Amino acid sequence: MTQPLKLVIVGHVDHGKSTLIGRLLHDTSSLPEGKLAQIEASCKRRGVAFEWAFILDALQAERDQNVTIDTTQIRLRGQARDSVIIDAPGHKEFLKNMLTGAAQADAALLVIDAKEGVSEQSRRHGYLLQLLGIRQLAVLVNKMDLVGYDEQKFEAIKKDYGAYLESIGLAPACFIPICAQGGDNLSALSKHMPWHKGPTVLAALDCFTSETIDESLPLRFAVQDVYKQDDRRIVVGRVESGALRLGDRLLFSPADTQAGVASIETWPDKNRLQAASGESIGITLDAPVFVERGMIASHSEQPPKLSNRFRARVVWLGKRPLFAGQAFTLKLATQETSAQLQQIEHIIDTQNLAQHAGDSVAHGQVAQVVIRTRRLVAVDDFTSSRLGRFVMISNHAIAGAGILSMEGFADQRMTHPGAVKSTHLSSVDFGVTQAQRARMNGHFGGILWFTGLSGSGKSTLAKALQKRLFDKGYQVYVLDGDNIRQGLSRDLSFSPAERHENIRRVAEAAALFAQAGMIVITAFISPYRRDRELARALTPELFHGVHVKASLATCEARDAKGLYKLARAGKISDFTGVSAPYEAPLDADITVDTEKMDVENCVDALTAYVERQLVEPADELQP
Repeated sequence: MTQPLKLVIVGHVDHGKSTLIGRLLHDTSSLPEGKLAQIEASCKRRGVAFEWAFILDALQAERDQNVTIDTTQIRLRGQARDSVIIDAPGHKEFLKNMLTGAAQADAALLVIDAKEGVSEQSRRHGYLLQLLGIRQLAVLVNKMDLVGYDEQKFEAIKKDYGAYLESIGLAPACFIPICAQGGDNLSALSKHMPWHKGPTVLAALDCFTSETIDESLPLRFAVQDVYKQDDRRIVVGRVESGALRLGDRLLFSPADTQAGVASIETWPDKNRLQAASGESIGITLDAPVFVERGMIASHSEQPPKLSNRFRARVVWLGKRPLFAGQAFTLKLATQETSAQLQQIEHIIDTQNLAQHAGDSVAHGQVAQVVIRTRRLVAVDDFTSSRLGRFVMISNHAIAGAGILSMEGFADQRMTHPGAVKSTHLSSVDFGVTQAQRARMNGHFGGILWFTGLSGSGKSTLAKALQKRLFDKGYQVYVLDGDNIRQGLSRDLSFSPAERHENIRRVAEAAALFAQAGMIVITAFISPYRRDRELARALTPELFHGVHVKASLATCEARDAKGLYKLARAGKISDFTGVSAPYEAPLDADITVDTEKMDVENCVDALTAYVERQLVEPADELQP
């Protein structure tokens, strides 16, 4: 199944994009009947010379300013297939319109003025096309009449711009010398440029491929809304990739709920058996699970990743510079959430591709950044899915756009806490209950999950609490980096993904200790709420969150191991509190403030908590 070619036309202001489109529409008989005569009559009444650009300039404001200020879509008849042309404005301040258009395109025509040559905007537009993943490209060198149809001028532009495109990983299908006003090399080869042996513009379009349904891609169904019709709930949305079939079992992210497809509904056909990429459809489900706008449905075997932190390359279009810590709204498919720029890794010069450090991203600049979202979003790497593109909204307007990568970041997906990859497993009854263990030990098992900044006092309190509880005769053990990293997690580094895996292993080990009847104390920064939620979800009845509270300034002043000093000097990357975030608990079971309390008082408070929660209930079990 082949869709119409979605074609974006980009270029610097006055390089002739609108003239090109107007002439193409005329030469392919794509204009509505009488449209050309209507425009010519209007020009005559206004006393202005007819221009092909007037065909697109439907807004009076556009005619008055002689620039295109919106993104226009119009169908172009072709021999091999029709094309939907997306005319993207060229003015620097209209760059966001260009991105909005380009993000939908299968291919691009990039227009360069033969007399003016390659401009800064020409390089920026090429880079943005590469950034957005548009690989099918033809470069049109327009206004060849203004340089006397000079082949050497054309070849110089081709060499200059071709080298730049090659340096950013773009390989244009062809360079075509044209004169849009006169129709040269648009639908037929020009007598003014007999030296051009390449294709015409229309022939080049026929060589481009439109979106082809690839059912091997993972299913991504972006939920737009849920309609109620009689006693039915119809989930409507767009199939972004893959194929959705009647009877499929769908996983809805980020909620991780599942249901089967009971029906696929489109108008007028209400008895569809499947839907393919690019189709907007409605579905009903075989179970009353909660579904809302922004969820992404997939097959459980190939789900998107879940994350609230990722790396991205963005182009910033806001009027004011973008700074680390700045908040905005992130929109990815139908997902929308509050987000924050966590870090600017470097600025990219689109002229020469040099990278340099920067404290802010100015209007029109491209930067590699790290973004944190307030809630989990379903994402894929841009190289493999459309769920890798997003836009940034500020003050109710598009302020930026970009592509994301999950390289170096953990998939935070939480399936059922008991879900495992191994098969043919069964639960085992070991014949000893937790109540029996509590009677033997004099207390229930439990997990005291310490979290706090480096230097807050976690390890100090964990060891002191262990000694206090041990002296009281309780079965207690501390898990911290020293005994975990040297054994259970000896194969893990400190990358974000492997930190996540380390905490997962700690949580699993702690759960086993607690189920064995012991009081286990974990002393890890565990900076992300999601990781702590995963740990709690394993054994919620045994989990006790402890916030070891101290301000960053206090922790940095303590800095017994000199880690903050190294982090400030850039010698430790992703250091919590300096170059990586710490998400303080919102629901700690107990908080001990080490700025206001000394070690003895903190241990007193923690001991009292343990005895209330784990010891006194066990007393009731004694015969």
